[in-house]
Amino acid sequence: MVQIEIDGKALEVEYGSTIIDAADKIGIAIPRFCYHKKLSVAANCRMCLVQVEKFNKPLPACATPVADGMKISTRSKEAIEAQQSVMEFLLINHPLDCPICDQGGECDLQDIAVAYGASGSRYTEEKRVVLNKNIGPLISTDMTRCIQCTRCVRFLKEVGGMQELGMVGRGEHAEITAYVDKSVNSELSGNIIDLCPVGALTSKPFRYSARSWELTRRPSIAPHDGLGSHIEVHVKDNKVMRVLPREKESINECWLSDRDRYSYEGLNSPDRLKTPMIKHNGMWVETDWKTALEFAAGQLKDITKQYGGDALGVLVSPNSTMEEGYLIKQLASGLGCDNVDYRLRQTDFRLDGKRVGTPWMGCNIQELEELDRILLIGSNLRNEHPLLAQRFRKAVDNGAELSIVSPLDNNPLMDIAHKVIVRPNDMVNVLGQILKAMSHIQRLSLCLPPSLELLLSNIKVRDNTQAMAESLAGLGGEIDLIAPRVGIFLGNMALSDPRFTEMYSMAEAIGGISGAKGGILPAAANSTGMHLMGVMPTTLGMHAREMLEKPRRAYLLLNIEPELDCQHAALAKAAMAQAECVVALTAYKSEALEHADVLLPIAPFTETSGTFMSMEGRVQSFSAVVKPLGESRPAWKILRVLANTLGLKGFDFDSSEQVKDKVFNGEKPSAVVWRSLNNNLKVLVEIQVNVKNDGLQRIGEVPQYESDPIVRRSQPLQKTKYNVKPMARMRAEQIATLGLMEGDTVLVKQDKGSAILTVRLDNHVAMGCVRVTAAHEDTVGLGDLMGDITVEKYKDEITQHEVETA
Repeated sequence: MVQIEIDGKALEVEYGSTIIDAADKIGIAIPRFCYHKKLSVAANCRMCLVQVEKFNKPLPACATPVADGMKISTRSKEAIEAQQSVMEFLLINHPLDCPICDQGGECDLQDIAVAYGASGSRYTEEKRVVLNKNIGPLISTDMTRCIQCTRCVRFLKEVGGMQELGMVGRGEHAEITAYVDKSVNSELSGNIIDLCPVGALTSKPFRYSARSWELTRRPSIAPHDGLGSHIEVHVKDNKVMRVLPREKESINECWLSDRDRYSYEGLNSPDRLKTPMIKHNGMWVETDWKTALEFAAGQLKDITKQYGGDALGVLVSPNSTMEEGYLIKQLASGLGCDNVDYRLRQTDFRLDGKRVGTPWMGCNIQELEELDRILLIGSNLRNEHPLLAQRFRKAVDNGAELSIVSPLDNNPLMDIAHKVIVRPNDMVNVLGQILKAMSHIQRLSLCLPPSLELLLSNIKVRDNTQAMAESLAGLGGEIDLIAPRVGIFLGNMALSDPRFTEMYSMAEAIGGISGAKGGILPAAANSTGMHLMGVMPTTLGMHAREMLEKPRRAYLLLNIEPELDCQHAALAKAAMAQAECVVALTAYKSEALEHADVLLPIAPFTETSGTFMSMEGRVQSFSAVVKPLGESRPAWKILRVLANTLGLKGFDFDSSEQVKDKVFNGEKPSAVVWRSLNNNLKVLVEIQVNVKNDGLQRIGEVPQYESDPIVRRSQPLQKTKYNVKPMARMRAEQIATLGLMEGDTVLVKQDKGSAILTVRLDNHVAMGCVRVTAAHEDTVGLGDLMGDITVEKYKDEITQHEVETA
């Protein structure tokens, strides 16, 4: 610690702090443009010049470290004159277009100009003009306003992981630009809008739609992934106008993913369901709530009374709130139905009943940055968890070694120490090699199930898996670590795999030897919360996959579009078509619900209150920020009234807070959570030793901008490069083996379904695999996300009949 003095105030600060850090600590304002606490120091705007005793010129506060006994003046004549001079230079070429600038009212340049700028300009020459750049559908540019602070450049390089913007030219000709004919494609790109201190970078969807002082700011929680980012929703005339991050250091820091930032554009989609609808003679007819609820209740009651509760299947979105999950579980129980599940994109349920508690990510989000060794299994981080990827990036920058086992060799924009890219079916074998190598390194004799013992005795540890094992043990790096902090995490591709249970069991065995933290990284906002509440079948009930394989006579759907949100799209579509009655609680009317019999309009997250539980076990409640659109109502209210209409007891709730209290039995949520979270298995599971490895295997990744009904309807997100039409993507060797060429039209078959796609070269795909994205209308005829698949050249006479049949 060092003793310094700022404007006559003595204080003690940490050695290595800068003057601007010390001033912020005691609330002394120093103007700045280029400085940001989360970015490296550039010191190129010079707005933070201050006077330091014994120095003959002003110094930049952002780049000057404190020294013991230093005396600093931020308001002396010399300091103020220096700041005013910088302000004058910055305004020389800045256009006077504040009245039409979207940044007006929240512009740093405006605010600082009032305090440090002159009443008029001495500059009479012609101002420079910089041509605008088209850097994509999300960010609008007015580059004449740019003051070259380089915040955007540094963010994309240091936080986003890839330098997509840079500065060219010198002096008056300097300007920020993208690479030739390139757009900014980072999944975190919207943050440069918040960072820009002027109006050079603004939100393209929000452009010219409202002034900042017309907006009401209301807090909420992001509903699209398991991170639980804090957001601030800006509202005008009962309409969501934009979404910005709310700072929460332990979760999203001060950043926000583009999915969370721009998904609001889907809230007022033309597809929004505003009134209840009943299908009459094959046509949708609008009706009132009383009629719709009585019809739905009558259908459900008649079918369960005649055929028993087992005739009903209840499928729940993992993005639904804890209150909604609890109520629909209780409603199903009241009808004698045990078939309830939220795990729509899972196909392997062998872990049911074998876990000690509720699965979670196994550590706090902030702890990721402190890990020394990381093993990621079946995860495309940038697609699944954009902001979590940034935490892993920090860990790697801090010296952590990252190892990846995956069927995709996508670039995570961070250094990878070791990787094995194999077919999904072979990932278990790779984990077995790591486990065998780890046991030899640690000189441990393992007590394993017979099938796992047999697998380990027969497999050969290869050099790359040996290197992974050594890395997890703290060996092989620049410095050997005696007790490395290890993290092992399973991603969405692992969760969707038919051998997920075996991967999970292997990961636990490896973690037990290495002393690792870790667990699963679920994709949805409330997957952990749904598991905690038991929104799953009992031992007598059917899981989500079984409900589709053995179609039920009736389905109750909560906030899902079956053929887009389920693991097996073709099965989901067929099951809905065969059902006698499908009751859908949905915010949207769509072709994916064509087989429904009644649509009950529910309010999306901005129009309802509720609670999400993040992947780290953090329980976070939020309130509605706008009134429900049309006749739509919060889902928890609809479920309450539907249960009362069915004559069920125990649904007398007047608010979502009362439901939440019931969920946690009046206890403090954190007490219930930490008592319940546990990734451990009661016993390690048996391994399938002889697994078929011939033929092709599909990698059915769900694109981040197709992940849920709201995101699918956000037009700005659909215009980005990530919204690519599904293709049959294979590596060059695989294309050649099949006798195909890039650009060929092929018939892709899974189970009894098929799709006509175009071949695309993609050397990021493992040999023996075909990358065919899911959650898209072009691939709803296909099967499992990670199932067997065949690819053959398109033939008109064959394909026409097969496609019509599918």
